[in-house]
Amino acid sequence: MTAVNQKTMRSELFQTKTLTKTAVLGVLAFIIMALEFPLPMFAAFLKIDFSDVPALLAGFAMGPWAGIMVEVIKNFLHLFKSQTAFIGEGANLLTGILLVAPASWIYSMHKSKKSAITGLLVGTIVMAVGMSIANYYVIVPLYQKLLNFPTEAVVAMGSKVNPHVMDLKTLVVYSILPFNIVKGIILTVVTALIYKRVSPLLHR
Repeated sequence: MTAVNQKTMRSELFQTKTLTKTAVLGVLAFIIMALEFPLPMFAAFLKIDFSDVPALLAGFAMGPWAGIMVEVIKNFLHLFKSQTAFIGEGANLLTGILLVAPASWIYSMHKSKKSAITGLLVGTIVMAVGMSIANYYVIVPLYQKLLNFPTEAVVAMGSKVNPHVMDLKTLVVYSILPFNIVKGIILTVVTALIYKRVSPLLHR
């Protein structure tokens, strides 16, 4: 067997292992996605789960594209049980990509604990700002247009726990934006705590 053939075989084996690990993490993320819960200081429709953690682990171990693919797999599987005309899955996918892509890209530039934390914090900011814009201009209006769920009802859910919420703009500022910041910080802590422990498994 020539050196070229050996190199090709090693490359194909690496790709197969990477795809397999990405698929497994995607399914794991889908399962974890069901274990969601609200935070008492935010509107009830804003729920947190830890399904972005497998995507972050994939992104750190195998590169940004792997983290993004975990997000895609997770939300593709969730489409079959969608109750939101796919709006929720689209929003979840966008949220995950906005967090995972910058976090894993920054980490890939220089793999260290400092760059991992920096990446996660940058990802949190990108996610929080990006989802604030997306909710204001696209997601909440789509709920009204496609599901006949009035924007006023969404705002009312926010004002129920925060009197500063009076319209869509204040809902974004006082509820959606801080929620995603808190969510990002929680995911940062969880990922930072477990990555080194599972890293050997992800690099096999």
